[in-house]
Amino acid sequence: MTREDFERYIGAFNANDFEGFSSFYADDVDFQLGERKHIVGREAIADFYRGIKAHFAETLTILDLVLAPDGACLHVHTRFETIEDWPDFDMWPTKKGDVREIESIILYRIRDGKFTHIKSARFKEL
Repeated sequence: MTREDFERYIGAFNANDFEGFSSFYADDVDFQLGERKHIVGREAIADFYRGIKAHFAETLTILDLVLAPDGACLHVHTRFETIEDWPDFDMWPTKKGDVREIESIILYRIRDGKFTHIKSARFKEL
């Protein structure tokens, strides 16, 4: 996997291209969003993000990327702009117009050009 591959992945994510960004996932990808969420499977992750992106304009910006033959580490800036009220969102209550920005560290395990494991943790809130 190359930096250009990651840029395509993030570009598809930012464009809400669920088919595009989920094509980077192995069928049985294991995704851990800190201690808050654990999701297994490409379609389950895409469904999770369909729900998120129905309420947020979420934009990721690559700050740093380290690649290895079987994995990667991504330092990313994420901007969440609430586009639809979500008072019972399990990560934080939010209403239209709210903006939240964070930096995260995301670890990827890669096999045959697909993400098999993803571990994401919030680095800091901006």
